[in-house]
This record gives sequence, C-alpha cells and structure tokens, in this order.
Amino acid sequence: MPVVTPGHSDQFETGAPLTRRTSWAEAAAAADAAKPATQVPAPTRLPASAQQNQGDVSAHIPGAAVPQGSLAPSDAPAETPAFRRTRPTVADTITETPMPDFISSPGLFVKEQKPRPRGGVRGAIYSITGGAWNLGPNSKQRQEEELGRRISRQLQGSYNTAVLSLKGGIGKTSTTVGVGLTLAEYRGDAPCAIDANPDSGDLVERALGEGIYQQSSPRTITDLLENIESIDSLTALSRYMHHAGRLHLIAGEQDPEVSDSLTAEEYLRIRKLISAYYSVALTDCGTGVTHNAMRGILQSADNLVIAAGYAVSGAKRARSTLQWLASHGYEDLARNAIVVITDKDEVSSRVDKDAIEEHLAGICRELIAVPHDRGVADGDLVTLDVLRPDTRRAYKEIAAAIVDGYR
Repeated sequence: MPVVTPGHSDQFETGAPLTRRTSWAEAAAAADAAKPATQVPAPTRLPASAQQNQGDVSAHIPGAAVPQGSLAPSDAPAETPAFRRTRPTVADTITETPMPDFISSPGLFVKEQKPRPRGGVRGAIYSITGGAWNLGPNSKQRQEEELGRRISRQLQGSYNTAVLSLKGGIGKTSTTVGVGLTLAEYRGDAPCAIDANPDSGDLVERALGEGIYQQSSPRTITDLLENIESIDSLTALSRYMHHAGRLHLIAGEQDPEVSDSLTAEEYLRIRKLISAYYSVALTDCGTGVTHNAMRGILQSADNLVIAAGYAVSGAKRARSTLQWLASHGYEDLARNAIVVITDKDEVSSRVDKDAIEEHLAGICRELIAVPHDRGVADGDLVTLDVLRPDTRRAYKEIAAAIVDGYR
C-alpha cells in the first residue's frame, strides 16, 4: 500500500488529492458501518506556542503522513484519543436510574386502600358486595378516627393533667374516670390516675365499683408514701395500685383524719415516681385550689381540666377558678385549660346553656360539653360500655384535647 508523505513533491505540485490509507483507518470505517458512533467532543484548540513546534508524527504512526507544523506526540498534552467511542452498558443505565423511595412513597407500587366503612348505608353496601364496593367511611367515622389518632399520639416523656373544681358534685371524678378509661382504650401505654382528693375521694370506687373495691387490697396513697423508697420497679409499684382494665389507679386515703395531710412535697415525690413508668397521668384534685397538696399538683401539671356544670353557680365557680389561677402565677395553665361542662343534673329549660358556654369559652383553650347520662349522674360505677354514644364521644374529645396540650 503506497504511503504519501510531505516529501512526495509530485502530488503537491500537480494538485492531486492527498490520500492517507492505513490499517487502523480501515478498521475504524468498518466499525462505523456496523454501529452508530456516539457524539465525540470537539478537539481542543492548541495554544499558539504549541502550533509553532515542528514535528513529524509519521515517525510514530507507521504509514501515516501529517502536514508540516503539527505538534509532535511528545509535546501534546496527554488526553484521551479523539477517535475513542463509548457506549453505555446495562450496568451504567441501572446505576444512573434513581432508586424509588419505598418508605416515603409507597403509593408508587401499591394503591391506597380506603378504610372499611362501619355501619350505615356504606357499611351495608360493603357487606353485601363482599368488599367489592367500598365507598369509604362517612364524615362522622372519619372524625372518630381522627380523634383516635390524636389520643394515641406517641409522647416523649411523662405528662400530668390535673382535674379540679371549686364545687363538688359537678362531674370532676366521673370525668377523670371516663377520660382515663378512654386514654387506656386508645393509647398503647397504660395511663395512671391518682386520687389526691383530701376529702376521702372515691376515684377508685367509681372506676371499679364499690363491691370490687371493698374486696381488693386496701392499699392507698398513704401506704405508697410509707414505702416509696423501696419501690424500684413497675412490679413493685403495682402492689400499691388498682386496675380498671388498662387504667391504673392510686386510691386516695379514706380516713378523714389522714386524707388532708398530703403535702405538696409528698405529692411531688409520688409524681416523680409515676413519671418513671407512665407517660400520661391524671390527678383528681378534689374540691378547691388551696389545700395542702395543691401547690405541688399545679407545679407539676402540664395542663388542667376545669370541671363545671350548667347551673349558674357551677359556671361562676369555673370562671373564678381560672381567675384565681391567672392571678397566682399560673397564667399558662389558665390560658390552656380545658373547661368540661357536665349536664349531671339535667337542668331545666330556664337555663340558657348556650349563654353559659359562650361565657366560659372565651377564657380557656377549649370547652367541651358532656351530655346528661344516667351512667354518670348516678354517682356509681363508670364504664364506657353503658355510656351513651354522645357521652363517649365527649370523653374522646376531652382526651384528645388533653394529649394535644402535651408539647
């Protein structure tokens, strides 16, 4: 095969086309014909100083001829040859494809399933069609499920809610029991209720029933205080507690000569012990805000439930309670308090319930009404199974508002 070099004067003088034929050029032409080449970046322009260097690349590439003034290979920067062609492989394609987020975006692979409707026309259609037609829950069921999610919210730490009033017999203890049982139903961790009523409180009797309480161990808050230094586990603590399902309770002292002796420091010791094993605690404070233990209760409370009634005297006392708190250094507790109005005595139509609710709603974080229910008004055992649906919903709303206040 003939090789044409710059020294061959015949072609340059006659104007005949310059021909370069090499073995690697033929191989490259054959490869181009077999598959399309990827785009090759434009060659880099050489600096002017490099263009002045003289060299003969024909000495390095057999059979090739280059014009005078080209750069010798020894003077050129080391770069990838311009004729190299690359083609992405399957492995490269998989590597460059972004991995879908299976955790935060499960809907990419699985269609979201509607919750099963319970009751009503939607529930009937679901049952008749064997689930083929799922219209989803109605608005009331969605609200109930939202309350459940709020109540069951995971908490970091231990929190305490005090339930108090300035007047007795308006639903304070029944609210503590009803809300405590609701928390126990929806939360993964068992709540604790403490009877700190100085007037022979009946919290445990309302949760267990008088007969069962009399047959159980008569351990009270006084016994707990006497042995508190030896309690180093939940098992040891449970010996001084009563259990209404998943609601754990500490009974108040029944002896009138002893019940009023609970001090603020003693309550704080009990609260510290409870906080090591329970994330939610309710404290039934009894009547009034000035008894011995009240300072310790308010000092450790994260929020308050103020019990009130629809009677005019009950509404006035609820407002007086909030005013007393605000003027004695507990402004945050008063501002974030939950006022619960229980229609325990089923007041007559002469009482303007809406006016009472409006009077109290503007001075607290939330106001919730508990309708009249014989399961609450009789002053006996409080169980969720015998309560009316509206009463149970009210207790759910209170429990959700309590957990919302834990920040």
